[in-house]
Amino acid sequence: MGTTIWNQQVVKKNNKALVMQLIIEQEPISRADIAQISGLNKTTVSTLVTELLEEDLIFESGPGVSSGGRRPVILHFNKKAGYAIGIDIGVNYVLSVLTDLKGNILIEKNQPLTRTTYATVMSIVQGMIQSLMDEMPKSRYGIIGIGVGVPGIVNNEGAILLAPNLGWSNIQFKEDLENLYEVPVIIENEANAGAVGEQQFGAGQDQKNILYVSAGIGIGVGIIVNKELYKGKSGFSGEMGHMIIDMNGKRCNCGSRGCWEAYASEQALLEMADPNSDSLEALIQLAGNGDEKTKMLFEEIGSYLGLGINNIINTFNPEQVIIGNRLGLAKEWLEAPIRNTIEKHTLAFHQSDLTLNFSKLGKYSTSLGVSAFVVDHFIKG
Repeated sequence: MGTTIWNQQVVKKNNKALVMQLIIEQEPISRADIAQISGLNKTTVSTLVTELLEEDLIFESGPGVSSGGRRPVILHFNKKAGYAIGIDIGVNYVLSVLTDLKGNILIEKNQPLTRTTYATVMSIVQGMIQSLMDEMPKSRYGIIGIGVGVPGIVNNEGAILLAPNLGWSNIQFKEDLENLYEVPVIIENEANAGAVGEQQFGAGQDQKNILYVSAGIGIGVGIIVNKELYKGKSGFSGEMGHMIIDMNGKRCNCGSRGCWEAYASEQALLEMADPNSDSLEALIQLAGNGDEKTKMLFEEIGSYLGLGINNIINTFNPEQVIIGNRLGLAKEWLEAPIRNTIEKHTLAFHQSDLTLNFSKLGKYSTSLGVSAFVVDHFIKG
């Protein structure tokens, strides 16, 4: 293929993605509006819109309001052209969702985990995928892809190099799923996915620079810089659960000592609690019933969470910190000690324009985030 033809195809692909993105973000919208906003000429826009209509990715509705001439035909994104599967693998649960192309959840499956061997988790994931596919509405494109969020270090090729809290290393989850289902598969660190989920659908929609703190059995941080996910050179950024806050402290599952997550995670909370209180939900119920010992326990965990958050605020100077994953369920008892610790320790000029929120999406941050990755990959082709 000649260089000129190749360049023309790249330009056309980019222009088509731009038109598609404008329709998704600003629907209902006319061809004339697309041309004006994008800077593309009207003939180019018309040609690309015709292709998108033929591909069933958009549809037309009745004429819109006229600005003086003929009333324009209005364009809409066809969010039902296909469906994405988003899966969040935690240490003590697997959650999967089927979403349309706008990120609306149609079906969900949730199962507690007691064993985290790869074979066990893969079996559960396969069962969930099959169930979602069986219940999925009919559409032109069917399943457009599968996204999976995992609590571990994932490289840019989608291999899980290490997931200490699951007991996994060097797992080729992407390859295994693609061989089974023959659709694109995206594997992402769950905190990164949670950050994108909150940015697109949740508490972070109005901010450009966000830190998403995923506080579950372990702790991870998703970093959004200028509305883009920051992943680092090899995709390993955000492993802040393993920053050392006590060099001779508690042993962590990663093999080191004194890691933040050894003091501020759901696992740390359960280890410090009465053995009869064997779940986060049980502890939340005790605190709700006025148990002072449990409330003090949450206060200690909250203070440790605030300590680590202080460190990353001082490092990144974000506009917003969002606290998500399972410890977000305990907002009522964690928020005050987190805020108190930040106010006491974080440099004052970082605090002036800082917003601290708990997740708006709750348990769905990661599954919606990986679903969004899948849709983006599909739309951009």
